[in-house]
Amino acid sequence: MENSIPQYSPQRKLAVLIDADNAQPSIIKGLLEEIAKYGVASVKRVYGDWTTSNLTGWKDVLLEYAIQPIHQFAYTKGKNSTDSAMIIDAMDLLYTQKFDGFCLVSSDSDFTRLASRAREAGLFVLGFGEQKTPEPFMRACDKFIYSEILRESESPAQPTDESSSSIKSIKDINELKGDPRFVQLLRTAVEDSSGEDGWANLANVGQNITNKVPDFDSRNYGFKKLGDLFKATDLFKIDERELPNSPAKAVFVRDKRLKK
Repeated sequence: MENSIPQYSPQRKLAVLIDADNAQPSIIKGLLEEIAKYGVASVKRVYGDWTTSNLTGWKDVLLEYAIQPIHQFAYTKGKNSTDSAMIIDAMDLLYTQKFDGFCLVSSDSDFTRLASRAREAGLFVLGFGEQKTPEPFMRACDKFIYSEILRESESPAQPTDESSSSIKSIKDINELKGDPRFVQLLRTAVEDSSGEDGWANLANVGQNITNKVPDFDSRNYGFKKLGDLFKATDLFKIDERELPNSPAKAVFVRDKRLKK
């Protein structure tokens, strides 16, 4: 399984809630394609004050992808009433018990408690936001994906805050191999997921990494698949194994430091 996608049913019902003040319409195509890997977007809503000129770019996107705009006036300058409307709607949807998870699209830390509350209810929470997103919100999600990588015209996202404890993108593979925190994360995930022979299923490794670092994604480093990232580091042995009664292959990894 690539990019640490949880093994959830493809028919899982998800509620997609978008903060238009903290998201760009240019990500919507990539956003919905990414969400489709996790389940079905049963509800698609985007929140904002639609009387303002800064949201005019959303019109064509809303029509094309059948996203319902939810209007909320900005009653006081400097106060974001949109967040409150989105949180209230999310709780209403949660109490219907008709959904298996939420997709929260925003770079605003105000949704941290919402993400935590949904997970406390046993729901899966997938977050989307820019790399400037405060870390508490990212950590409150089961999985967090940088919106920069959803724009096809852009290169992989670049770090914007060196003080963040999140692992950010680094283009040069030698830089990655020289980052002890990055290397330790991969090696620990392999060790925690491996059997007595040291081999670990890459799908389990990816899930282990995501559990520790929700915003980890191989695409942040310029690699489309997690297996490609592991191969590029040259720190692990790679073994592709055929699955019984299936044309697909399972990828296993093993730390090269281990003796036979």
